[in-house]
Amino acid sequence: MFESSLFTSQFWEWFIIIPTVLGIIACFALIIWLGGGRPKDGKVKTMGHVWDGDLAELNNPLPRWWLYMFYLTLIFSIIYLILYPGLGSFAGILNWSETNAYEEEMAEAEARYGPIFAKYAEEPIETLVQKPDAIKLGHSLYMTYCTTCHGSDARGVRGFPNLRDDDWLYGGQATTIETTIMHGRNGNMPTAEMNGLKTKADINNITQYVISLSRKPDDRLAAVQGEKIFKRVCFACHGMTGTGFQALGAPNLTDDISLYGASRSKIRETITYGRQGKMPAHGDFLGKAKVHLLATYIYSLSLKK
Repeated sequence: MFESSLFTSQFWEWFIIIPTVLGIIACFALIIWLGGGRPKDGKVKTMGHVWDGDLAELNNPLPRWWLYMFYLTLIFSIIYLILYPGLGSFAGILNWSETNAYEEEMAEAEARYGPIFAKYAEEPIETLVQKPDAIKLGHSLYMTYCTTCHGSDARGVRGFPNLRDDDWLYGGQATTIETTIMHGRNGNMPTAEMNGLKTKADINNITQYVISLSRKPDDRLAAVQGEKIFKRVCFACHGMTGTGFQALGAPNLTDDISLYGASRSKIRETITYGRQGKMPAHGDFLGKAKVHLLATYIYSLSLKK
């Protein structure tokens, strides 16, 4: 098995090396063949194409400066392949790699910015929100890592929470926000089938009841039936009154804020198919000091009302 794997590896290595080297040699041969000098008798032959009696396509050689440019590009490619990776597993004389370049850049960045981030690491977030420099650094981190999901204004899009309001799935305390960024979150809303809701009538009834928690339902009688189902199936996460449970990330259903949409069709969709929200953990690649400043910025947003 090991020998077979080694043979496969060597095959693909030579599959890269041979066409690359032959390609360069072929380019040299082609340029030499097509870049010959002018004929000794001074007469340039035509390509056999003549128009209007005396308008002919001549077989003139390439200008010398143009020809030399082709040679220079080929010489550059040879030098490049000697210095850098490009021929199978040969790493090049400079031993350059993306991994080494990344690690060098990260080490340089850490040496330059690490002390700046560390300066704020021991201060409580509640104190840092009063410091414009800390907020500015946190904002810079936010714009780099968080805008894809939460938007540049931090108001979120459907499926990603607004970070500027008071509605928090897991809690809006400074330490809770820091924990969320550091370790991530995995939300899980089970499907209707998993909750034992197998009929369209049950789904419609509970949809109407969820609507009734924040506004007038379309069908009051269906909402009454849905309340019975809710208090049997959904109370464990959302509570008997639908106000949610932050320890589980279960949202408050009694307000006008909805992560995936508050229309009847969206509520029905959530109940029927469930939701699996995911907030990725940022602690491993950002580090505690940067997460601390990022949490400071996000915490500051909810204070600006």
